[in-house]
Amino acid sequence: MKKIITTLAVIFVIFIGILIAGPLFVINEGEQAVIVQFGRITRVVTDAGLHVKIPFIDEVIRYPKKIIAWSGEDQIIPTKERQFIYVDVVARWRISDPKIFYESINTVGAAYSKLSEIIDSAVRTVVAENDLIESVRNSNIIMESASVAAELAFEEDIENEIISAIQKSTDHTPITRGRRHLAELILARSRQNMEREFGIMLIDVVTRQISYSPELTPSVYARMIRERNQLAMFYRSDGEGRKAEWMGRMDKDRQGILSTAYSQSQAIMGTADAEAARIYTAAYTGSGRAEFYNFWRAIESYRQIMPKFDKTLTTDMEYFRYLYSPR
Repeated sequence: MKKIITTLAVIFVIFIGILIAGPLFVINEGEQAVIVQFGRITRVVTDAGLHVKIPFIDEVIRYPKKIIAWSGEDQIIPTKERQFIYVDVVARWRISDPKIFYESINTVGAAYSKLSEIIDSAVRTVVAENDLIESVRNSNIIMESASVAAELAFEEDIENEIISAIQKSTDHTPITRGRRHLAELILARSRQNMEREFGIMLIDVVTRQISYSPELTPSVYARMIRERNQLAMFYRSDGEGRKAEWMGRMDKDRQGILSTAYSQSQAIMGTADAEAARIYTAAYTGSGRAEFYNFWRAIESYRQIMPKFDKTLTTDMEYFRYLYSPR
């Protein structure tokens, strides 16, 4: 009887130990896990929920299933023309194959180190194979600034002249790739065999910031200032030329308007003089009209002259005949 009790106690203790060890485990959303027995992977769990394991034998190693951000450190890199720049890149990645990831890298911290090694190497290689402008600029839109000045032109030959002048005044070399394309090259170079060897899917690599080295910054700023000054001088010169052109047109139009107005005024005055002469002639040559005309002209003359006389010595003058005679 005592032996049976001892056996039951042992079985009870073992059962309690199994319950404490936990035959069940939970995989949350955004997690995945590998089940390891004595260092050997037996299965991979990617579905969220409640799962079963063998207590004391199975070890559950959890990995994130979400997209993870990687941020590199600024590194100074020489370009193709041996000009040094600081390049800062960021990337996004996730564990695509937990089995390969466990066998090759094992921990997320080691994955960060491996990504830094691979991506930094790719960044150095791509930047060193291209000129500075390929890393700095993303498009040739600055070369298209000639279209802004072209909108000011009214004739085709003027437009061509403006475009040519701006292209000469702005010393820009067109890019063939650009920053975005270089980021794609870095991504493609970093992705090589990464998923197959490490179980990591590299989603993208983006250049966060590119800055000039302290030795290069003054010369770059000086060049930018020189180019902007050249462009400003061209716009001012073009504006002065257009101002002179419009002033010439305005003076020409003004002279034309004044000439037309003068011609019209002379024509009106000639017509008025002819009409006045006709009226005078008609009034003078009609029956009784000549006498009335002389009388009217004499009265008008009296109104103008008489107020200026202080005294009159004689009235026996032909000029005053209408003052003393009705005829």
